[in-house]
Amino acid sequence: MNILILGSGGREHALATAYGKSKKINIIVVAPGNGLMDYKTKKVKTAPSVLATNFDGALRLIKKYEIDLVDVAADDQLAEGFVDKLQALGIKAFGPTQKEAEIEWNKDWSRHFMEKYKLPVPSYRSFSDIKKGAAYVKNLKEQVLYIKASGLALGKGAIRAENKDEAIKAINSMKSFGKAGETFLIEECMVGEEFSLFAICDGKNYQIFGMAQDHKNVYNHDSGPNTGGMGCISNPQIVTPNIIKKVKRTILDPFMKGMKKEGRPYTGILYLGAMLTKNGVKIVEFNARWGDPEAEVLIPAIKTDYLTIVENALSQKLNQTEISCDKIHRISIAGCSLGYPIDYASVKGKQVIGLDKAMAFLGVNVFGAGLVRKNNQFLAHGGRVFHLVGEGKTLLEARAKVYGAMSIISIVGDNLHYRTDIGWRDLERIKK
Repeated sequence: MNILILGSGGREHALATAYGKSKKINIIVVAPGNGLMDYKTKKVKTAPSVLATNFDGALRLIKKYEIDLVDVAADDQLAEGFVDKLQALGIKAFGPTQKEAEIEWNKDWSRHFMEKYKLPVPSYRSFSDIKKGAAYVKNLKEQVLYIKASGLALGKGAIRAENKDEAIKAINSMKSFGKAGETFLIEECMVGEEFSLFAICDGKNYQIFGMAQDHKNVYNHDSGPNTGGMGCISNPQIVTPNIIKKVKRTILDPFMKGMKKEGRPYTGILYLGAMLTKNGVKIVEFNARWGDPEAEVLIPAIKTDYLTIVENALSQKLNQTEISCDKIHRISIAGCSLGYPIDYASVKGKQVIGLDKAMAFLGVNVFGAGLVRKNNQFLAHGGRVFHLVGEGKTLLEARAKVYGAMSIISIVGDNLHYRTDIGWRDLERIKK
């Protein structure tokens, strides 16, 4: 079989690596891919000239490489209905349809769906008028709120407001998100600890791959603006077997039943962003695909042939599939261009040094993201340039490996930025 993956980041690199382990696969094409995916491997080919959102370009690749399966891995393509379009042409595609993926690309619809089927959510109101939204905030008691663009905003559409003035400022900023911010939500700020859970679904059944804990803020101590994710750990300690049972009963089971009742039986990867509060687990959000950087710590743990899992999901045979994952601790760190996520244009084109040496570290995986390769040199090309993943029998062992590898990497001109406290919550629990 030949596979096409649409995307360019660490998530897509992790997927390409997982598919590459299957003996049934000959070629993996990633469009556009990045400069690390096809490095020192014959199985993976990239198509830098074809953007992931270029449907006609994808069709040309499908014909050229005689593609048997397309993995639509990113939110924009799912929102644009790539799975529907491919299926209409008789091309096998993995991922939710446009209507199924609305659970992510339309937060307004998503929250109403959750309310309808009694899934645990924070209190909220949605608005399409900035003045009405501001008036609503003025009548609330002083409190911390979240203002969220209803549409896709590259993971940056949720703004924390410490008071009413900040909330009104955030509401006014919704215009900067274009169509994504035309409708926005005003939500209570839940208090607790966040985690994410990933499952694969076939319209009827689901199976959980694992849990992760992301670190969204750009600086240590969870300070600074939100990013696409600065790093994460796999299977954090707070997610106990008892918590998983409750999540299945109160969230995943009613989600699958509700989507079926809505005529949108969900097939694909389901990403649950959740918060453990004093009143139990509540939903932060649903996403319709693997997270990034969560994919980099969870996908490598999958021992079962990933292609087999995907094929069984497409044929509604997940209940007959035994999915095995290892118990290794993993920690991921995003190596970023200095200035990310605000202004990092001056870093573009600068050489990334040390990636080859890091790849030689035992127990360390390197996944490319915003980088290109020219004349056997790696060059920064985006905000998150690469992801390092450390593996170990304990979190401390995994952490020592990944930060040891990170210490030998640089971007010319001292332009590499990364957080040095990834996994801090579990590290504090270990100390206790």
